[in-house]
Amino acid sequence: MFKGIYSGKKVLITGHTGFKGSWLSTWLLSLGADVAGFSLGTPTEPSNFEVLGLRPRLRHYEGDIRDRDLITDVVKDFGPDIVFHLAAQSLVRKSYSHPALTMETNIMGTVNLLEAVQGSPSIRALVCITSDKCYRNKEWVWGYRETDELGGADPYSASKAGAEIAAHSYFRSGLPVDIYAATARAGNVIGGGDWAEDRIVPDCVRAWTAGVPVNIRNPWSTRPWQHVLEPLSGYLWLGACLFTGYTRNGLPVNKEAFNFGPAAEVNKTVGEVVESLAVHWPGFSNEMDRNAAAGKMENTLLKLCCDKALSHLGWQAVLDFAQTIEYTASWYKAWWDEGNDMYAFTMRQIEDYVAQARRKGVEWAQQ
Repeated sequence: MFKGIYSGKKVLITGHTGFKGSWLSTWLLSLGADVAGFSLGTPTEPSNFEVLGLRPRLRHYEGDIRDRDLITDVVKDFGPDIVFHLAAQSLVRKSYSHPALTMETNIMGTVNLLEAVQGSPSIRALVCITSDKCYRNKEWVWGYRETDELGGADPYSASKAGAEIAAHSYFRSGLPVDIYAATARAGNVIGGGDWAEDRIVPDCVRAWTAGVPVNIRNPWSTRPWQHVLEPLSGYLWLGACLFTGYTRNGLPVNKEAFNFGPAAEVNKTVGEVVESLAVHWPGFSNEMDRNAAAGKMENTLLKLCCDKALSHLGWQAVLDFAQTIEYTASWYKAWWDEGNDMYAFTMRQIEDYVAQARRKGVEWAQQ
């Protein structure tokens, strides 16, 4: 898959100990890549990075993305062919109490990575991952396109818009011409191994395994829910296309931005997600506290238009909502049962996802 690009390639992931970073590391290892990661410790306890036993399977660099000299030294030491930049302060509510930290990590951290990349003779492709929250949310009923206005009323959203602007300024004026780069924006991601604060699926797992009700902040909020493997397939395919200079129908990929999200029917409310998860946890379906927790409000409606990823890359989502929930619930149940090899279980989910993508004729999955 991915035209075999990653086999034998040196791939650096910033933020590799996080939820998406640990899944991306696992998938790349299965593809035969030589993987290195740069992160500031493990962000949660439990940690998917530790649960999967990834530390001995890759080269692990520990440090703060805000330290420009350190990330520059890591790039020089490892000499990657391809870089995926995921390191970030990723929580909206935390950004209200730590706005400066959020801005420094998400904007200047991106700048620091770009400075390190532009001085590297080995790097061929760079994918900077931001967020769907980089768009100025106008509560539209239609999906945001890559040409829509960037912005954000909260520090997190503003920081992601800033990271996008910074990245594309480097793409257009600062990076060497032989480095191919793009940004990727994904919707709300769920899946096994996420234990972050203020995220509905980890909140459900923590509550239900303890036998207590779930506190739902905003049950009416609508999000483009997708399993973590969906955007990761987009990131990997985008990286492969950049590395090879591939263009589909002559459409541009280099120096572009791409949305990766689910089909329109997968846009569901938080309450619907909880109720669907509860089906897989017998006895807890009617024990949800729908009183919004105290704190800052988030936007209630947000979805993406992914037509560009389809036309330029041939990428599309694979799983429907029921499959997304089933993948997620089964992973946590396997972890909760204990005694399971979660690295092997995660690999089986990746293999099943790839098989489904092949059956659907998705371009990146074809052999």
